[in-house]
Amino acid sequence: MNQAARRIGRTLALVLPVVLVLSGTLAVTRVPWAAPTAESQVLTASSDNASTARAGRAPHEVLRDRLLTELQEKNPGVALTHLQEATNGRPSLARYCMDIARDLGRAAVAKYHSARKAQSYSRPVCDTSFAAGVAESH
Repeated sequence: MNQAARRIGRTLALVLPVVLVLSGTLAVTRVPWAAPTAESQVLTASSDNASTARAGRAPHEVLRDRLLTELQEKNPGVALTHLQEATNGRPSLARYCMDIARDLGRAAVAKYHSARKAQSYSRPVCDTSFAAGVAESH
């Protein structure tokens, strides 16, 4: 009886980790990384052709691109508000805040073809770097 229990114990010791790993892998094969949309992005654990082009981008570069797009689609005020929220929520981005705000200022002048119109969206985000970007582009 004692040997039968040992044999069962050994079998479970070998099989149980394999079962747990496989069930965990199957549980995360579909992970939605974005809000559900028509073009919802889904990451599969077994995907061999996953895109690595965006994986190497720094968070501040991703934030800058997102805010520049938002500035074009909406207005600089919205982008500046989201810049402030991003730096408040993630303090590691604060060191890039001035550069991003300056880029937003330049982009606002390019969008409106007017420093006065771009300047009307100015806010004291990142030591008025937005205004400095507007002035540089003028």
